Amino acid sequence: MKNIKILSLLLIAFIGFNACDQDDDLVFTAQEPVDGIVFSNSFLDEYVLTVGASNNLGERFTWQDADFGVPTNTTYELENSILGDFTDATTVGTTDGNELAVTIGNMLAFAEAAGLDNDPNTDMPNTGTLYFRVKGFIGTEGLPTYSAIQELTVVLPEIVEGGGSFEVASWGVVGSGYNNWGAFADGKFYTTAVPGVIVSYVNLVDGEIKFRENNQWGGDLGDANLDGILDADDGNNIAVTAGDYKITIDTNDNSYTIEPFSWGIVGSGFNDWGATPDAKLYYDYTSDTFKVGVQLLDGEIKFRMNNTWGGDVGDANNDGILDSDSDNNIAVTAGHYLVTVNLNDMSYSIEPATNVWGAVGSGYNDWGATPDASLTEIQPGVFYAENITMLDGEIKFRMNNNWGGDYGDANADGILDQDSDNNIAVTAGNYVVSIDFNDAAGPAYYLGSR
Repeated sequence: MKNIKILSLLLIAFIGFNACDQDDDLVFTAQEPVDGIVFSNSFLDEYVLTVGASNNLGERFTWQDADFGVPTNTTYELENSILGDFTDATTVGTTDGNELAVTIGNMLAFAEAAGLDNDPNTDMPNTGTLYFRVKGFIGTEGLPTYSAIQELTVVLPEIVEGGGSFEVASWGVVGSGYNNWGAFADGKFYTTAVPGVIVSYVNLVDGEIKFRENNQWGGDLGDANLDGILDADDGNNIAVTAGDYKITIDTNDNSYTIEPFSWGIVGSGFNDWGATPDAKLYYDYTSDTFKVGVQLLDGEIKFRMNNTWGGDVGDANNDGILDSDSDNNIAVTAGHYLVTVNLNDMSYSIEPATNVWGAVGSGYNDWGATPDASLTEIQPGVFYAENITMLDGEIKFRMNNNWGGDYGDANADGILDQDSDNNIAVTAGNYVVSIDFNDAAGPAYYLGSR
C-alpha cells in the first residue's frame, strides 16, 4: 500500500511539472483589429492656412485604441501623403498615446509639397486636399493596422492686389461713444485714393468721441467749436448717438464729417424684409470692398443703406452687377455665405462659406437656441463683429453654427484654445468682437465691452 501511495504522488508531480512546462510554451498571437483605427476628433470643412499663424494648432488628431486581441503596448504613427494613396507616405509624428498635433506651419509645408501657393499670378491652385492616416503596430515588425484615410481641404488666402494699396492709418476713434475711452483698441481709419484723406466705418454708441494716433494720448483732436474743423482746444469732445457711421478726416486741413452709413442685406432670405436689423457689411481695406459672413434662408434678398428703403439695389439681370431695376430681388438658398459688394463698380458675389465663425453660449443665444452672432472675415484670417448684445453668462466660438472644433479660453490669456473647461465668461453689454488667426501666439481675440 505504501508503494502505491508513493507511486501516485510521483505521478501527480510529473503531471504538474508537465503542465507548468506547457504553460511556459503558450504563445499569444496578435490579430489585426477588425475595426482598424477610428478617429475620434471632428474635422473642419476647410482649413485656412496663413504664414503668420504657422505656430498655431492646425488640427489635433485623436483616435481610439487599436485592439490587437492581446494586452500589449501599441505604437502609433500619423502619416501624410501628397498623392493620396500613401505610396509616398511620410511620418508626421510617433506616439504610444492617442493623439498627435499638427501645426499650421506643418500643413503649409504639406500644401507647398502638394503644389499649392497663395500667389494669384501663378497657375498653381490655392486650394487643395491633404491626406492623413494613423498606423498602429506592435514591436518593430508587428502586424500593422491603419485608420481610414482622412482628407483635409486647405485654403491658402491669395495675396491681395489692387485694393491692397490702401492701408490702416495711424489715427483712430476713441471715447465713451466707441471703446470706453480706450478700454480696447480704437476704431480704425484707412487711407483712401485721395492723399491725406482717411476714412473709418464704425459703429458708435451714445456718448462722446475724439480722434488720436496710435491708440495713445497726446495730440488728440476734437471739435470744440462744432464747426467741422478738428482742434486741440479744451472741451472738444464730439457728442454722438448710437448707430453706424462713416467718418472722413482730411488731414490736409483738419476738416471732418460724420455721416450715417451702413450697407446691409434685407429680405425673406435673411430677416423677413426688415423685421430685424439687416446683416451689416464690413469694410475690407485689403480689397476696398464690403463683406459679411452670414447665414441665409431659402428666399430672396436685396441690399440697402442704413436699414431703410429708398436706393435699395438688387440684380434684375443676374449678371453680378447691382441695379435699381424692377423685379431685381436676388434668389438665395439656405446656407452659410460670404457676401461681398464692391461699391466702386457695384459688382457683388455670394459664395458658400465654410468658415463663418460665430459666438455661441448662455451669454448670447442659450447655447444655440437661435443663430450664433456671426463674425465676418474682414481681412484674411481676421474675423470681426460689432454691436453684439451679450448677456451675463458664458460663450465660445464655433464655425457655421456647428459643434466640433470650437474654441474657448481656458487660460483667460486672450488666446483661444480647445482645452477642457474653456468657456469664456461675459457680462451683459454691447460688444465689439474680433478674432485674429494670424497672431503668432495663437488665435488672438478680444471682447470689447462698451
